[in-house]
Formats: sequence, structure tokens, C-alpha cells
Amino acid sequence: MTVAAEALKHVWFHATSPQSLRAEGGLTVFSKGEGCYLIDEDGRRYLDGLSGGAFVTNVGHGRGEIADAMAEQARELAYVSPYNFVAPATVKLAGVVADLAPGDLDRVFFTSGGSEAVETAVKIAKQYHWLGGDQKRTKIISRRGSYHGSTQYAMSISGASHDFNNKIFGPLVPGCVHVPHNNCYRCEYGLSRPGCNTLCASMIEKAILHEGPETVAAIIAEPVPAAASIYPAPDDYLPMLRAIADKYGVLLIIDEVINGFGRTGSMFACEQWGVVPDIMTVAKGLTSGYVPMGAAIASTRVSARFEQASGREAGLNHVLSFGGHAVAAAAALKNIEIVQREKLVENSRDMGRYLLDGLESLRKLPLVGDVRGRGLLACVELVRDKQTREPFRPQDQMTVRMTNYMRDEGVLVRTYQVVEFGPPLTAGRAEVNMIVEGLERAILRFAADVGLA
Repeated sequence: MTVAAEALKHVWFHATSPQSLRAEGGLTVFSKGEGCYLIDEDGRRYLDGLSGGAFVTNVGHGRGEIADAMAEQARELAYVSPYNFVAPATVKLAGVVADLAPGDLDRVFFTSGGSEAVETAVKIAKQYHWLGGDQKRTKIISRRGSYHGSTQYAMSISGASHDFNNKIFGPLVPGCVHVPHNNCYRCEYGLSRPGCNTLCASMIEKAILHEGPETVAAIIAEPVPAAASIYPAPDDYLPMLRAIADKYGVLLIIDEVINGFGRTGSMFACEQWGVVPDIMTVAKGLTSGYVPMGAAIASTRVSARFEQASGREAGLNHVLSFGGHAVAAAAALKNIEIVQREKLVENSRDMGRYLLDGLESLRKLPLVGDVRGRGLLACVELVRDKQTREPFRPQDQMTVRMTNYMRDEGVLVRTYQVVEFGPPLTAGRAEVNMIVEGLERAILRFAADVGLA
């Protein structure tokens, strides 16, 4: 039995139907990774245009020094409970993360990944208000089209596929209020900048007033939503959210699970807007996927309220067995060392500009409606009609065709209504050229298929 056949028999794959996995090209077994490339079991080499498939492997594949750091830590001490025990590596990592985080974000609650980091942030926000005597502050405001994780609360906060999730997993967690997104290409109000006056941000204030400020615990937002078609926030959007949160005593949670650790061209994306949140969530690039780890990072103001409390309520009533795992901490420390030593944040910024310039050159093609991105996180939105911005229909099979055509070009991408790119932060001009040139050929091929060449 082949590895693929064995996998289809025993592995329950995430968010993918068994039928699509059994289709030709539906499942790929990768046996090795080298830098920006993945190698399948047949020896074919692909440019990893998605950093492991989920914007994770920021430092690239095959980093022996991370593996060595993990092995060394495991030999010394692999695990202690996070209740009242801690390993030196975890303490060191908390200090490093606090030093890197913007503003006064300095208290780190470690988790096993991004969904847990979001769950943690929400619990911190709710208990923060509870300790302050505001027991009614339980609601969380997020944007339609957002993605914050797949655990029950994180999924309920997420706006992406909300109707689908509610149909299957409902009832979702109450108190999750969704407002319009900030996708300027597909504005829910049919407006355009600057005449819109950033109405999408103003609607968050209106939602707070509608719900009652005394009932709202937090606003959560991604600076550049990756799972929602990669649309960077307008220049004034995040500062408006910060001002609205302050006005009504609401906490601002910035989700940097994908954006963080250099992905958007700065260590954390919110720095590009000059905004410091009350709580920030991270994962993925924290360890570059060499081992699972995430974190919720709280400001001094938030953590001080817990410090000033007494009794059981002073501790966050939230337990994750593998939070702050010593081996994961060792991996994260070495990963961050590589990011800084090799100036990968700067490379993400510079190669990101080069990538966007290349993708912008494709606007001349008949199907290219929009090009968006920050750093090495970018997308091209394909449309049937540039004037009306009509999206492709299911029968056009754009998702499957474009993904497969890019694989034929030797580039792994993710395709929905947009074609998404997020290669490792080590990518250079050769990798960017491969993406842009391959995408141009794939688009022309698809345009001919659907009679729109």
C-alpha cells in the first residue's frame, strides 16, 4: 500500500472532503523540505508559495539548527506543567517576545496554536472586565470575512463561512457580533475611498452603541486578513478602532497569528499603522511550524488588573497542558534568532514590494481584477468582468483549475476567489519571478478555458 493510500485510509484531513482528496492531484505526500521548496515522494520539487500551506514556515524548511535546539532541550527537560512550574527556555522566550512586541505588551500566555491564542485572548478580555466590576461586558465584535480559528469560540467570532459553520455546528457561542469588513475592492456599502470616510470602521462604533457599551468586552481584528482574501486595512482604519475602543472602555485584540513575526514586512503588522493593542495573538511564525506554539500577549494595563486581584479570581481560569512547552520554547527562540540574524523582516518588506510590483504588472491580463498585499502576503483577485467585478461561478472551476495550473508551473498556492501567496521570508528574486511568471501563464491558460482570453 502506498503512503497516500495509507493516509486516505487512516488520516482524517482538515477541512477537505474525502472525495476531493481521492481525485487526481487531490493529495500530495511531501517527504522533504529545503528552504523555500517542498519535495514530494516522487522527487518533484515545488516552490512553497504558502509557507507550508498555511503561512507558517517563515524561516523556510530544513533548518537543522532549530531541530538541534529542540533535541538539546528535550534531552535536558521536555515538559513541566504550566500551573506553577516553568522551564528556563520558556522564561527566556517570554522575555524575548515581550521585548519584540509593540508598546507595553509584556505578559505572555503561551498556547499550542492560533485558535487557542484567540480563545485565551477572549477569556483575558472577559475576566479583565469582570475583575473591574463590569460583569455584563461579554460581547466580542469582529468583522465579516474574518478568520480567527476553528475552536468553538474562535469559530463563532470568525465571520468567514459563518452561515456554513452555524448550520453544522450551531448554535455558535452567543455574544459574537459581526460588522462589515474593510475590503475596499468589495465594499459592502458600494463606496470607495476616500469618500467613504472609512464607514466600515465607524460601523464598529455604531455596533457598540447598538449593543450597549456596557455589554462589549472587546473588538478583534486582523491587520491583513489572510483567510479572507488578503486585504490590508486602510491607513486610518486600525487607528480608528483604537480610538473607538478607548472611547467606550473596550479592549482591542489584534490577531497577528498569520501577520506576525515578519510576514507583512514588519515584526508585527499593527506597527505599520502605529497601533498598540491591549492583547495581541501570535502563533505560526513564532516557531515557523517546527513545533506547535502560540501565545496571547497582554498589555501592562490588562495584566495589572489581575495582579491587583486576590484569591482564585486573580489567576486566569484557563488551562492548556502544553502551553509554554519547553521544547517548543527552544524552537521558538532559535527561530526568532534566525529571523533577526538573517534580517528576514527586512527581506519580507523588500521582496514583498518586488512581489507586488510583479503582480501589479499582471493587471493588463483580462481576468485580473485586483492586486493586494503587504510584505510576503499577497493575492490576485480574478474576475469574469473587470468593470462589474463579477466573480467566477462554481461551474468555471476556477479554484481547482488555477491551483492545478500553478502546480504545473511548480508553485504551490491557495485559490478561492483570489490566488494567494505567502512564501517563506527567505524568498529572493528568483522565487518571486517564478511566482509572477507562473501566474501569468496560469491565468492565460484559465482565460482560454472559460472563453475569456
